[in-house]
Amino acid sequence: MKQGFRQSMAWLHTWTGLLVGWVLLLIFMAGTASYYREEISRWMRPELPRNTVDADQAAANALAFLRERAPHAESWNVSLPDPRNPAMRTFWRNPESMAPPPADGGERRRRGGGRFGDATLDPNTGREVSARDTRGGDFFYRLHFDLHYLPVLWARWIVGFCAMFMLVAIVTGVITHKKIFRDFFTFRPGKGLRSWLDFHNVSAVMALPYHAMITYTGIVTLMFLYLPWGVKAAYPDDEDAFFNDAFARLAEVQGPAAGRAAPLPIQQLLDSARRHWNGAQIAGFVVHRPGAANAVVDIQQRDGRRLSIDTPSLRYDAVSGALLGASPDAGGATRTRGVLYGLHLARFAEPGLRALFFLSGLAGCLMVASGVVLWAVKERPKHARAGKTGVGLRLVDALNIGTVAGLPIAFAAYFWGNRLLPLQLAGRPAAEADVFFCAWGAALLAALAWPRRAMWAAQLYLGAAAFALLPLLNALTTRTHLVAAIADGDWALAGFDLAMIGFGAMLACCAWRVQHWQPPPSAAQRKRRQHGAGEEARA
Repeated sequence: MKQGFRQSMAWLHTWTGLLVGWVLLLIFMAGTASYYREEISRWMRPELPRNTVDADQAAANALAFLRERAPHAESWNVSLPDPRNPAMRTFWRNPESMAPPPADGGERRRRGGGRFGDATLDPNTGREVSARDTRGGDFFYRLHFDLHYLPVLWARWIVGFCAMFMLVAIVTGVITHKKIFRDFFTFRPGKGLRSWLDFHNVSAVMALPYHAMITYTGIVTLMFLYLPWGVKAAYPDDEDAFFNDAFARLAEVQGPAAGRAAPLPIQQLLDSARRHWNGAQIAGFVVHRPGAANAVVDIQQRDGRRLSIDTPSLRYDAVSGALLGASPDAGGATRTRGVLYGLHLARFAEPGLRALFFLSGLAGCLMVASGVVLWAVKERPKHARAGKTGVGLRLVDALNIGTVAGLPIAFAAYFWGNRLLPLQLAGRPAAEADVFFCAWGAALLAALAWPRRAMWAAQLYLGAAAFALLPLLNALTTRTHLVAAIADGDWALAGFDLAMIGFGAMLACCAWRVQHWQPPPSAAQRKRRQHGAGEEARA
């Protein structure tokens, strides 16, 4: 090496962060929003009622609905409500001989036509809820590793590539900053390049363990896509058998329905499962061959406080109530993978810990954003001395504005689309996603056309207004406005509106700072000022 080791690591840190920084910012922002995807989904479906019954009564109501709607189905699947998601989802699978797959895909599927059906129920009554069709917070969850408009495999390879670059940037960043812990307590505002570097260091070091964990575990979640050869070597003819063996799943239910028999009340089976799990909560259950004499019920444990993403299941005879089996104990490798996956998703997190994960994710967004901006700040003096702005710097400036300031506009536009798009619009979830990307695309095009500081301020002000006015839009279009939500004690809805106001205020503050920012004087300017002050004093 012509340069020293640390200088080489600094070069690697700069370029691994810059080349994928804008995609990483999208991934970080969408992943951070995913910590509250249940609350986002709740806000985006304001027609959903609050849950006031216990899990046993909700389960009984769901089965009553399914006996009426899908009496001849091969299986019923019920997802029980929880404090974060008051709705109850039901799915069923009809025999192939009953109906061909629907040609229109969406509407007939919701009515139960075709091979599969589903419905969202009011757990209090068991009646189907007519709520607007939306992906809700699941859009952000899928976006942060599947992107959008791209084939899934390509998207996941791109995300994995970016994650590897991020991991390299984290390691080289630690090597580069030999005084990294002192840098955590150092921030010098109003110093130009020095201030940007301090801000980047603080945002990186403040949540460094989180950044390393979330990047590494993100790669682990897709490890079988990136490293498939071991599975193919051990299971050349049946890869599904590997996943059944490795992930300790219950065996598939085989054989047709035989005879008819009255099942036990679901409450008895749920109580038996709770006793077996020492009081753990139930996430849902699947009834195989409902109504038959050989019907069985699989009951799944809720994530709860378990660190691992892999939760146990129990299988019962639906008629006699006998315990037929349990998901087998997982091996050490499977448990390790489950814990790493669980750390990435953080479903175990209680409200306080989830908020900490969310704030750490925001720190990651600031770290990536300040990193790509820092490169432009460092390069600008070189171009100023040359007397012209190069194409590369102009492109980076435009991408910085269109991504750092433009992505918040896209996030807010997604929520505006949920409230303004017609409720009966065909393909409504896809239309909401289109609103997100159209808003982002418009921000990028505006930044490419005029990559100046005024564009920074304009887009930040626009994002601030879009977020801050969301509670007003919510009040004008629904009955679940902020005042009503607080009065009802529905803090999932109220918290969303309050968070939007908070994000709007933060973006407005950033826009004001950008608009009124003045570059610090150069060394030559300071010297001239000192010289002038000295002459005035002598005079």
